[in-house]
Amino acid sequence: MTSVVEQKATEARSRQLDVERLRADFPVLHQSVHGRPLVYLDNAASVHKPQSVIDAVGKFYSHDYANVHRGVHALSERATDAYEAARDRVREFINAADRREIVFVRGTTEAINLVAGSFGRQRLTPGDEILITAMEHHANIVPWQLLCEQTGARLVVAPVDDHGDVIMAEFSRLLGARTRLVSVTHVSNALGSVVPVRQVIDLAHRHGARVLIDAAQSVPHMRVDVQALDCDLLAFSGHKMYGPTGIGVLYGKAELLRDMPPYQGGGEMIRQVSFERSIYADIPYKFEAGTQHIAGAVGLKAAIDYIASVGMDAIAHHEAQLLDYATSRLQAISGLRIVGTAKEKAGIISFVLDGVHAHDIGTIVDQQGVAVRVGHHCAMPIMKHFGVAATARAAFALYNTEADVDALVAAVEKVKEVFGHV
Repeated sequence: MTSVVEQKATEARSRQLDVERLRADFPVLHQSVHGRPLVYLDNAASVHKPQSVIDAVGKFYSHDYANVHRGVHALSERATDAYEAARDRVREFINAADRREIVFVRGTTEAINLVAGSFGRQRLTPGDEILITAMEHHANIVPWQLLCEQTGARLVVAPVDDHGDVIMAEFSRLLGARTRLVSVTHVSNALGSVVPVRQVIDLAHRHGARVLIDAAQSVPHMRVDVQALDCDLLAFSGHKMYGPTGIGVLYGKAELLRDMPPYQGGGEMIRQVSFERSIYADIPYKFEAGTQHIAGAVGLKAAIDYIASVGMDAIAHHEAQLLDYATSRLQAISGLRIVGTAKEKAGIISFVLDGVHAHDIGTIVDQQGVAVRVGHHCAMPIMKHFGVAATARAAFALYNTEADVDALVAAVEKVKEVFGHV
């Protein structure tokens, strides 16, 4: 009979990734930069692509490419089948109730702008409120500011504390009878903070507000089940989850999408057109005007297949271990301060170094072969909250290792040496 201890040990081993084997799947990682092996830690901005995704896109272009829908020739039928198979795969991946709830867009930014331009213009009136948090990406700030200018609605911002956690008591207080939409990040791209989105959704729904989740930084790294969350809308990007650039997803509950007007007009999104009026296609097609990024959808399906083959739980466990290891090693560096120490974090670490600008950190560590992101990370308000103009940011993916963290630490020590801090 297997003991509880043995069972837990077996479960732990099942979550261990064979990272060296996985790294072989990513051709771009096998190169030198400035004479040193590449260490890629810019994964919150975009991740690299496994060979299976590259091959899927190449095969589609070289063998199956044609425009989708309405074509009766063989290539169009094959392309349509591949495009719609990608929609089915996305539905399964996030556990949407209906394939019609999956809208293909260019990425998270376009998805949020679609909601602002459709749901927002249709439903918001002067005095209505949109509630966000202080650590949103600009893509979840600027579209709402534009919408408020157009409708007379008001943007309300829930504060975060000095660890980078949303102050939920304040968030709850700011919800009110005029709150029409809550739009929050699931994982902060600048801090790595994980927002308790199920609590957010429950609170918002009690006030009759709809909820949009920016899942750009969560969908590639943890299980996201839209039915379990009960979110109304959710957005994510393909390029952050091992897929191509230029493809993303807006999930929306079917009853909500049916009620939202089209965001763009043109071909594909119509059923009938006359000079007097147009009748729009059913969901999701009324939101997919023009020729879509068909090959991108094919590549996104391949990326989801790859993630599934590795195992989302194993990925999350591996990245959590890297986060713990990197946090411990970086905290030991004198003069280094981690910006964002939320109770629950994903695999993102932002940091500053006394007396050194973030751009100088990025330049010097790049010379050591280590790629990090530097700047405000399209999150200037949260930078202001923490009293910094910019940070250096390391973010982990399934192909990163503790050796990568060690290389980052050594590169930061080199920065200190250059600036005379050692």
